[in-house]
Amino acid sequence: MANTKILIVDDDIDYTLSLRAILENQHYDVITAINKTEGMEKARLLKPDLIILDVMMDRIQEGFEMSRELRKEPEFKSLPILMLTSIDSVTGVGFKSAAGDEDTIPVNAYIDKPVEPQVLLAEIRKLLSGETGIDSEPED
Repeated sequence: MANTKILIVDDDIDYTLSLRAILENQHYDVITAINKTEGMEKARLLKPDLIILDVMMDRIQEGFEMSRELRKEPEFKSLPILMLTSIDSVTGVGFKSAAGDEDTIPVNAYIDKPVEPQVLLAEIRKLLSGETGIDSEPED
């Protein structure tokens, strides 16, 4: 895990700080960005091993846009992307079923906020190990 870089792209500073604490406690190197523009710049410059991506930032679908833009660039074609968002509960529209579709939401995993730290860490470990299928949260 040492030197494994995770880029968090989320405009909620408090949530980002919480994620940072959880990830750094597991010895991940954490990079943060507050929107798509900053996230794309940091991804290109710092080459993360995984991206955790919110949907609603400066624009309501900004995370969807960023995931599609990333997948168009050869260097990010196979980069694991975990979409961590509350858009389903905010909009009342379920997007989880579209996750993994290369044209709609090309991400490797999709989890609704809030998420328990152990669930998040398990998903990150799975993605970093190369298991890149779309997964939902465990059923209650």
